Amino acid sequence: MKNKVKELRVANNLTQQQLADLVCVSSRTIISLEKWQYNPSIMLAYKIACIFNTTIEDLYCLEENLKNEEKNI
Repeated sequence: MKNKVKELRVANNLTQQQLADLVCVSSRTIISLEKWQYNPSIMLAYKIACIFNTTIEDLYCLEENLKNEEKNI
């Protein structure tokens, strides 16, 4: 699922490991999120959104992802 994790992490001068430490996951999880290869639990999505002072909907491009899903149906 498309998301803004990498964009926000870089804008906030955080390494993948630093973000991983803040949300108590491995750096591999952050890497997978940034490559859109992993959809997080709602709690993880919430933790990341809180760190970047945004909403889950904005962080995970909900509107855009819904439009793309509708095109594929």
